[in-house]
Amino acid sequence: MTPLRLAHTPTPVRRLEALCRDGFDLWLKDDGASHPLYGGNKVRKLEYILADALGRGAKRLVTSGAAGSHQVLATALFGRQNGLPVLAVVCPQRRTPHAEAMLRATVGSGAQLVPVGSQPMVGVQTARVLRRGDYLVPPGASNVVGTLGYVAAVRELVAQIRRGEVPDPDVIVVPLGSGGTAAGLLAGVAREGLRARVVAVEVATHPRLGRAMVLALAYAALRRDGGAASLSALSRRLEVDGDHLGPGYGEPTSAGARAMEDASGLGVVLDPTYTAKTFARVLEEAGRRHASGKWIYWHTLSTAPLGPLLGDSAASLPAKIGSLLV
Repeated sequence: MTPLRLAHTPTPVRRLEALCRDGFDLWLKDDGASHPLYGGNKVRKLEYILADALGRGAKRLVTSGAAGSHQVLATALFGRQNGLPVLAVVCPQRRTPHAEAMLRATVGSGAQLVPVGSQPMVGVQTARVLRRGDYLVPPGASNVVGTLGYVAAVRELVAQIRRGEVPDPDVIVVPLGSGGTAAGLLAGVAREGLRARVVAVEVATHPRLGRAMVLALAYAALRRDGGAASLSALSRRLEVDGDHLGPGYGEPTSAGARAMEDASGLGVVLDPTYTAKTFARVLEEAGRRHASGKWIYWHTLSTAPLGPLLGDSAASLPAKIGSLLV
């Protein structure tokens, strides 16, 4: 499959000097800069998903997520750019300033939003709205097609390693939500023969379920990309960190709040749902007395300003949509 060209690549890498010391080297791979309109990890996935949708003659994209979903916003923006309207089934999420800004931007994107009262109702309502000509984009854009975007991202990283821009990593750290980003990186390191293991920091569900999702997607994407590795070989390269999830998806944690403060001093902006919890793991490792190795924190939050997407920020959200922030 030939993907669309959406992402501005290669995305930059830089050394986080303040957190490095003898034996421990920390680098940032900034996928936040993947697009000036709206960046982050969804752009790479949508390059493949939108290409597949257009190739199948889709007339509309149907997706789903929480009220402040990054994926719903990205799908709405890039779907519209490519002539595909978007309908999204959205469920409640913990109210934070970031989640509210994301929801406002999504409303402003022109997507048709269908609210439901709980996460279990998402699948039911999605089945009700589907019609001929629709292309279903799963939560997080995490299916085998979307996961290919991060298999390709590892090839990009390998080229940067060969150019001497970043060292060959021992560890790549990334959030684990719907699983596609972590799975693509896992499949990619196996495909390219890197020594790295992937540390996936759980932010959405039970670590055992998250691990199963990542391994299944990585195995399928690797085969789709023409590679091969056993599930046991992939499993040995994967660590799922369930210690930073806190009360659950979208629920801020004290460690995440500290990570947001520390990261801001490094010029890195985090969100409480995904990246703060992930960077908390990075800070935990950096603070270990005997920490060692070359680590890459793979940043997945858009660094593009949300302001241009918000429209009239003083306008009230539609009542049924605004009530999804609880």
